[in-house]
Amino acid sequence: MSKVLTIVRIIFGILLVIFGANKFLNFMPAPEEMPEAVMNYMTALMSTKTLQLVGVVEIVAGLSFIFNKYGALMAIILMSVSINAVLFHLFLGPADIAGALILLILNIVMLYYYRDKYKDLLA
Repeated sequence: MSKVLTIVRIIFGILLVIFGANKFLNFMPAPEEMPEAVMNYMTALMSTKTLQLVGVVEIVAGLSFIFNKYGALMAIILMSVSINAVLFHLFLGPADIAGALILLILNIVMLYYYRDKYKDLLA
């Protein structure tokens, strides 16, 4: 089971680096038509540089998972990004929720992977 979780950790890290880098380089095109609420929300995130902060968090977390350094900390920090992504898609763009759900599920798997690191926090 440990080898499977290691492979999942590395794949998750690679996906995070790709999606984090996309926030800066825009190599994945945005959908042509988006609802007005989504456009308003994304405009607010871009104008306040919040999207770039999320990109930095995703890149740092992805590299942490790839190199297995500080992964337990990054799994906790990334949980806020995962939950936010699911809620965003749930309420504003439910048609595209699959990627956010995969992010959340992989994040939960990583929390499980690092569960021994949290015992002192939860004692």
